[in-house]
Amino acid sequence: MSSFNQNVIDEFRANAGKVGGPFEGAELLLLTTTGARSGKPHTVPLGFLHDGGTPLVVASAAGADRHPAWYHNLLARPLVQVETGTEEYEAVAVPAAGARREELFAQVVRAEPGYGEYQGRTARVIPVVALQRTHEVPDGEGGIAGKLLSVHGWLRAQLVLVRELTGDLAGGLVREGGAAPLGLQLRQHCLAFCHTLEFHHRSEDAGLFPYLEQQHPHMREFFRRVGAEHAVIARLQEELVRALDAPGGGADGGPGEGFSDRVERMSRELESHLDREEAQLLPVLRALEG
Repeated sequence: MSSFNQNVIDEFRANAGKVGGPFEGAELLLLTTTGARSGKPHTVPLGFLHDGGTPLVVASAAGADRHPAWYHNLLARPLVQVETGTEEYEAVAVPAAGARREELFAQVVRAEPGYGEYQGRTARVIPVVALQRTHEVPDGEGGIAGKLLSVHGWLRAQLVLVRELTGDLAGGLVREGGAAPLGLQLRQHCLAFCHTLEFHHRSEDAGLFPYLEQQHPHMREFFRRVGAEHAVIARLQEELVRALDAPGGGADGGPGEGFSDRVERMSRELESHLDREEAQLLPVLRALEG
């Protein structure tokens, strides 16, 4: 990261989103993506505009002929963190496409004519990206039990959205005000779901479950069964991602053949798994913290 960007980030965080210098008076946010190759967090300050309640960021790179690194990152890992002057939240980054992109970019240029100048400098189509808040699980209990319920709630909500988008796409529906074609929305939300699910299960297998097994040896067989379920779900997840970008689908259209069936199987397997896990683990976790 350049020292200039780091100075802006530091000033932003120290002053509730207010910065001076060339950005004085500008509305900024901090976008943190996950490196497509490194897997490390990467934070950049960006100007943004509003599309209703959804922030829009523009991958202009000042008119350079290559997309900025943060844009490549969010295509690979759509789940991002957004910081404004007053809050921090998680979002799924969904690039606009086709006629919707043209409409949004025209709005951007009317508000900030400099973006039109940037587009004039390059042959690439400058992306406009909507930062769609993820489902917010209502505040509940704290501790590890509360965190488990929060993650499970997020996974359930994202999977419901993936199923809805899959059904809308199969039925030829168009979502009112959508920033991107359904195929692109589906891709980004499905990848965000899959990456979060993978991280969650790896964290359980490597950290939480070995610790709990030490405290409760009688639960050893339960953790073996859960580990086997994780392996089954991991295979389903890999099949989902392959079908998502299979021939005939991909980022600009619908997913590949068999995707809908895989979504339904993932829904059945994951719901059953989460229900069993909560039934066994929540009493144990609550007792540890009681």
